[in-house]
Amino acid sequence: QVLLIESGGGLVQAGGSLRLSCAASGGTFSGYPMDWFRQAPGKEREFVAGISTSGGNTYYADSVKGRFAISRDNLKNTVYLQMNSLKPEDTAVYYCAADLRFGSGNPRTVAYWGQGTQVTVSS
Repeated sequence: QVLLIESGGGLVQAGGSLRLSCAASGGTFSGYPMDWFRQAPGKEREFVAGISTSGGNTYYADSVKGRFAISRDNLKNTVYLQMNSLKPEDTAVYYCAADLRFGSGNPRTVAYWGQGTQVTVSS
């Protein structure tokens, strides 16, 4: 069982930046590819970014490519999402996820979810 706890969400103006963190405990963090998903009100949960177990490979949704960066520190059991040039359409609850398969981008392959952190971008 892996417990994931996100932090770093908040309210920011368009064009601003936020850094989300997700701390893991209770399992072998380094053994899981990690993802960030998000869910806006009335919409389905969507993939944002993913990173391999070593951190050597990453992939992004087209909507955030070039603006967001995912990274991980396996010594600290933490995954990060640096979000720059934020837009109002980035407003959502952001979820950290431990995946069973790197590169799927599919919530059905996620083994563990965090509780989510709200990101609100004002125009």
